[in-house]
Amino acid sequence: MIVYLADFATIAKTYRGSSEDIWLLSSYYKHSKDKQLPAYLYQSRHILDSGAFSFFGNKRAVDWDSYVDQYVEFIQETKQRLFFEMDVDVVTGLKRVEQLRTRIELKTGKQTIPVWRPSRGVQYWHKMVRAYKYVAISASGKYDSAWVKKPEADNVLQKMIAIAHDNDTKVHGLGFTTVNRIQRIKWDSVDSTRWIAGAQYGNVMQFTKQLDGTIVMKSHKPPPGYRGKDREQMNQHNFVEWVKFQRWMELKAWRKT
Repeated sequence: MIVYLADFATIAKTYRGSSEDIWLLSSYYKHSKDKQLPAYLYQSRHILDSGAFSFFGNKRAVDWDSYVDQYVEFIQETKQRLFFEMDVDVVTGLKRVEQLRTRIELKTGKQTIPVWRPSRGVQYWHKMVRAYKYVAISASGKYDSAWVKKPEADNVLQKMIAIAHDNDTKVHGLGFTTVNRIQRIKWDSVDSTRWIAGAQYGNVMQFTKQLDGTIVMKSHKPPPGYRGKDREQMNQHNFVEWVKFQRWMELKAWRKT
């Protein structure tokens, strides 16, 4: 299972190690105005988000065709292997999303990763997993994906993933960040910004393996030598701890591929 770490840009300029062997997720929206694109965008262990989430709750008019064309140019320039569709269902409706998806796929010559949202319904999930080899479920717990916080959500997710696997299709949990649930549900991949959360509350995280073989990310107040307000230093430390979790989860093979 792959745990993509999102928002590496937060520490990229000061990160002392190599990022080439780290699975990263970046948002086109956040990089679209970069004068110089960072090298990690070109790495093989990289997945690209369209930035659709940035438009939720935004009432300003958007030229979606123009945005998508620029997204395509970015995909081609950085030679992306995996990238998500423009899943702005809650803004434009599904029909428009399908038009934008087709536009991306025709221009890139590749399949996008379509993102299932509750409004699409169960039958649409079956349709997606039959047509695509990699799909996603919106699972951040925000906006229309708030349902994933409900007690019964894990069983529903497991059933949906099983349907996809029966069709030889991989499933990504988009924005799914809870450590214990990541270990419980048989995703093929997820992405997380949880490594940034520690510094927001002035804590450092510690990758810890339990006696039962599960992992917890413990939070502690900074040890001597850390400045309490040094968010950059804490982000660097917490990122390294999450890379440990990423590598441990990569060894978890839920099914044969």
